[in-house]
This record gives sequence, structure tokens and C-alpha cells, in this order.
Amino acid sequence: MVRTAGLGKRFGSTWALRDLDLQIEPGEVFGYLGPNGAGKTTTLRLLLGLLRPSTGSAVVCGHDAWSEPVAVHRKVGYLSGEGGTYPRLTGQQHLDHLGALRGVPSQRRAHELAERFDLDLGRQAAELSRGNRQKLALVLAMMAPTELLVLDEPTSGLDPLAQQEFHLCVREQADAGGAVLLSSHVLAEVQRMADRVGVLREGRLVAVEGLDALRARSMHHVRATLDAPPQAVDFGALPGVRDLVVKGCEISCNAPESALDGLVKALALYPVRDLTCTEAELEEAFLGFYTGGDHDAD
Repeated sequence: MVRTAGLGKRFGSTWALRDLDLQIEPGEVFGYLGPNGAGKTTTLRLLLGLLRPSTGSAVVCGHDAWSEPVAVHRKVGYLSGEGGTYPRLTGQQHLDHLGALRGVPSQRRAHELAERFDLDLGRQAAELSRGNRQKLALVLAMMAPTELLVLDEPTSGLDPLAQQEFHLCVREQADAGGAVLLSSHVLAEVQRMADRVGVLREGRLVAVEGLDALRARSMHHVRATLDAPPQAVDFGALPGVRDLVVKGCEISCNAPESALDGLVKALALYPVRDLTCTEAELEEAFLGFYTGGDHDAD
């Protein structure tokens, strides 16, 4: 669905995106992660032919994004992070206008989506709350059958029920053989929906991994209370154990999944009164790409 090679964009002397090599397959939900200013929106605009690349190329749904933008737009549903509704038009007038532009013969799917999102199509966009304007933008992005959905911060302002409905729509798109490129900084959202994630740092893609692999890189938080004070050396020498703190009969540390067996065996040498082990959230694994030394920013 998406294939880029050496894709880059420079504004003056500043590189917003460099050397992006990315591939997204049919049936996949791809989470595109990074803080504000990392280059996520620039990437999406390049994929849609809204910006001319400074280097490299992007092929979307079999078409070159810059030289064949109309062909790309026919196959892609796009939600901009800045919003794009007309204040004086009602929701229905938005559907009529965009449906005519896209050549959508029926509004049946649009009305089904509006019902699922509990959206009143009879009101002007200016009268809608921020969340309802976002619902309208989502309906407009998904109203036509598309091979690829490109969504920039799609759940901004949505209430929990609408978020849940949106997650179902995303999964339906992937299950039908389409693909979804989901750009977000809401890590819990990506963790819930994505099959793979790409991590963008200062305009460079520093990692592409499945969620399971990303979680495996993250730490587990281990805390134990023993009957007798432990010897720190028993645990400090274990491979992978980090942030070890021993205070009286209590011990706490962080350890990757590969270190848990040795850690539990070391704890078993003492009478254990209490033991907790919790998996770190995706956010901690994600932040590791920004605070660790394994990936150097350019």
C-alpha cells in the first residue's frame, strides 16, 4: 500500500524528514509515532502529493505520490490533523459536496458512519463541539471505499464511546484487506490498534517493530519484600537488571523479560513475603528511543 525509498523533505536549510524507507502492507494498521515536530505530518503530506519531496520517492497504492496525485487521492481517505470543515455548511452539505467531488454514488456508508458516531448531520459545523467536528471529519475521510486510510491524530477531542467506535472502523478497514496509516502521539491508542509501529525521531525513522517486539524491549517493574535483608550483590550481578534499590527487606528493580527467570531464582534464595511484577507501558519503550543511546539523532 505504501512504499518509500530515501524520502526526504527540506525547508530551506532545515530537514523535516530524511531518508525514509517505509513499507506498509495490505491488511495492516501501521502506527506512526513521534513527538510534535518529529516529521509525522510532513510524511503524510508527501504521501498524498501535497508536498514535493526534496529527495527519494513515495509510491502509494501503486502510484507515484507526486506525479500521480489524483490517482492516489482516488484510493486514499485522509484525515488532516488541522481539521477541514466549512463552518457554515451542515454535516449533510459536507457529505453532498465531498461526495460529488469524489464521485461517491451513494451516501449510505456515510449515513451509517454518522449513526455509529451519533453525529447530527443537520447542524452547521460552527455549531458543533470540537468532538463532533472531529466525528464529521472522520465520516468524510471514511465515507468512500478506499484502499488506504491516512489519519493524522484521529481521536483528538473524541469521547470514549466515539473512540471505541473508531477503533472498530479501523479494524474493519484492515480486515477487509485495506491498510491504515495512523499518525499519533497518543501511545495507548496506537498500542490498542496497531500491528506494527514506526518511531520517528527528529525527522528520521529510528525503528520499525511489531508491538510484541517493542514490548519485549521494555522493562518489567519488579518489587519484592523478603523476610531478611537481601544482599545487593546477589541481584546487581544479574544480566539485564537495572535501577536496583535495596532498602531493608525490600528490593525493587527493572528487568527485561529475558532477565526475569534469573531474578526470580535469586529471590527464591530468600523467604519471600510479597512479590509484584508489572509490565511497562508502551510509552516507556517508546521513550527509550529518545532517552537511550542506541539511536543517535542527526
